[in-house]
Amino acid sequence: MTLLNTAQTNRTVDAQLQGVSSLPVALPADRAIAADAEMLSAQLQAMRNRLFPPTAQKTLRKFTSGEAAKLIGVSDGYLRQLSIAGEGPQPETGSGGRRLYTLAEINALRRHLAEAGGAKAKTYLPHRDPSANEHMQVIAVTNFKGGSGKTTTSAHLAQHLAMAGFRVLAVDLDPQASMSALFGYQPELDLTGNDTLYGAIRYDGERRLLRDIICKTYFDGLDLIPGNLELQEFEHTTPQMLADRQHGTQSVEQQLFFARVQAALDTVADDYDVVVIDCPPQLGFLTLSALCAATSVLVTVHPQMLDVASMSQFLFMTADLLAVVREAGGDLNFDFMRYLITRFEPNDAPQQQIAGFLRSLFGERVLTNSVVKSTAFSDAGLTKQTLYEVSRDSFTRATYDRAFESLTSVNSEIQGLIFKAWNRPG
Repeated sequence: MTLLNTAQTNRTVDAQLQGVSSLPVALPADRAIAADAEMLSAQLQAMRNRLFPPTAQKTLRKFTSGEAAKLIGVSDGYLRQLSIAGEGPQPETGSGGRRLYTLAEINALRRHLAEAGGAKAKTYLPHRDPSANEHMQVIAVTNFKGGSGKTTTSAHLAQHLAMAGFRVLAVDLDPQASMSALFGYQPELDLTGNDTLYGAIRYDGERRLLRDIICKTYFDGLDLIPGNLELQEFEHTTPQMLADRQHGTQSVEQQLFFARVQAALDTVADDYDVVVIDCPPQLGFLTLSALCAATSVLVTVHPQMLDVASMSQFLFMTADLLAVVREAGGDLNFDFMRYLITRFEPNDAPQQQIAGFLRSLFGERVLTNSVVKSTAFSDAGLTKQTLYEVSRDSFTRATYDRAFESLTSVNSEIQGLIFKAWNRPG
């Protein structure tokens, strides 16, 4: 089933596309493509203005008291008692006395409960404890096969962890910037240059502090380093840097490429518990740099034989390249590496066979839970939203519940691996 407002959204899109004339065939190819890009960008901006007025910026819906209680880990009745007693932030009261909380208010409640929680403080507020050697988790989500669900996985994982009370930094390392779009950014309009991760890892004097590049999002506790096409510059400048280093022509000593992302992230480590990196669908210098910065890795796999065969080549290439990095002094110790089966159709016998094949090969390195294929993801995507952002009332309940349960089970399993890496009970 589709979103109840799908038809309305489609009518909006159709109306906005009316009057867009086709291009003259006589235009040179570069100008024709550039004109198409300009028209598409303008229409996307018009759609954003329509979907997210009045500022054309995304906002996160409010949560019912039941949802808030479940996120915090207390009963709805206990939240009601806190509200009546005037403790913590006071929620908005809707029709019929229905209490609604923003994510910021939920996190304020977490802090309020943690201050008086004693031994249960970390249950309410799961921030890492550096004094207990709980290091910042950097999770790279990768695979060079397009359509394997990297961006969907990255965005939903980052949002899940933020809603669980972690301080999260999402990094869009893909020049196509799909995750940035999910978070409400239109790269060619909202970014002016030197404001992606490339700005903090470039080799020249234009390098910026990572702290100055990080953007706030409409998810309290979740920040973003957006992406756009300038990230591709790292793929072009790194070979030149390596050649200059080999010939001794560098004017100043430079960190090798594989250390630069980690060095940049280290400058903001005190501010975050988890970093989620959406890697590009290619095994270039950006992806290798992300893997070298990672403390953990998720490899997304669509259970089709061609995708599995592609993943085999990806693993061979990754192993060879990381071996070179390790010999050059790179540190490649992962807390965990897991394969995540995505877009899984449980009733599809060939997919079941491939999922079983992967589990027989890799054992526990394949996550127990899988992300099911569901129209709920594509329907939410019509309005550039994730499943965590849309209301359950917008779907057929069975469709929403099936997708939501699948997604939350996967992300909870990953959250458990984070706790295990910190030697903390899950």
